[in-house]
Amino acid sequence: MLSFWEINTFGQYDVAIIGSGITGMSLACSLKEKDSNLKIVIIERGTFPTGASTKNAGFACFGSACEILSDIKLMGEEQAIALVQKRVIGLQMLRTRLGDDKLGYLGQGGGELLFKNEIVEQVELDYLNKLLYNIHHKEVFKFDEKKIDTFGFNKNQLSAYIDNSCEGQIDTGLAMHNLWRYTLSLGIDILNGANVNELNDKNNEVHITIDLQPSSRYILKAAKVAVCTNAFTGHFFPELDIAPGRGQILVTKPIPKLKFKGIFHFDDGYFYFRDYHNRIIFGGGRNMDFETETTTNIALNEDIQQRLSYYLKELILHNQAFEIEHRWAGIMAFGKDKTPIVKKINQNIFAACRLNGMGIAIGSLIGEELAVMING
Repeated sequence: MLSFWEINTFGQYDVAIIGSGITGMSLACSLKEKDSNLKIVIIERGTFPTGASTKNAGFACFGSACEILSDIKLMGEEQAIALVQKRVIGLQMLRTRLGDDKLGYLGQGGGELLFKNEIVEQVELDYLNKLLYNIHHKEVFKFDEKKIDTFGFNKNQLSAYIDNSCEGQIDTGLAMHNLWRYTLSLGIDILNGANVNELNDKNNEVHITIDLQPSSRYILKAAKVAVCTNAFTGHFFPELDIAPGRGQILVTKPIPKLKFKGIFHFDDGYFYFRDYHNRIIFGGGRNMDFETETTTNIALNEDIQQRLSYYLKELILHNQAFEIEHRWAGIMAFGKDKTPIVKKINQNIFAACRLNGMGIAIGSLIGEELAVMING
């Protein structure tokens, strides 16, 4: 049961955004920065964003060499490089909006580990560097086998190491906390614990049926609605090409004299790890069991978690002691096409979703693109 005051204050908005992740908050900020008079609400069913915005590994992630080469084969050169550029632009928008200190951003570079059965030719790196020069204005990729020993990786398992000079990382918790605070500072409302059950377009406004905790329901009205729930968007629009993808992650306790800094990939980018205050954050392995990991159920996959532990011991921290402190999972969204969906569903309802594991890098730009679409 709602009071008169609750209905009167929180019942009508110019724009309602479903989902308080990086895309939803970025959209709200873009709209409010353009028009401070807009009354905007973000509706979130969880205490924290339900998808991966607060559950990722903190990779800025414009892409590893093997991933970009794979994308070129899948999408074509023009579309794949355009996607890289969107990642770079989106990350810069986030850095400009909040500042590097509030993101915990570090541009320490990183690299890619190649196993004995993987072959990348120098001509392929030269090709990528030429394509990426207009974006980064420097050489991005180069072979550097010396770093295998320098970083303490198990050279018996590896054939090569590709240095990446342009990668960066963020502190996910710090970044989302400060984006949340900035969003509130603009006068945007955020309703947590509010599960959207139904959207009903009445032509001149949308009626949003919201289930509140513990057992009440009310109708919030908005002139425009944007659904920014990534993998969960299929609940509202099952016709969209969206497949959830669960990411498994762990973090170690601090490791004395950790030998590397930066972000790293292997197995075509399906496995990824980084340093964080002398800890290692390590995730991935979705390609071990695509069927099981195509889910919105936030839970651990023991087989994949065991494989992460194995690679820590046998590849990354070879002959070094470590302890795992915590494990978790987050939900991403993928599709047949790696291009994010930014779509007008009808006159008053819009959607931005399917970020393909690139939310940190691309979420701010996707929010801006949707803001332009909503403004007509």
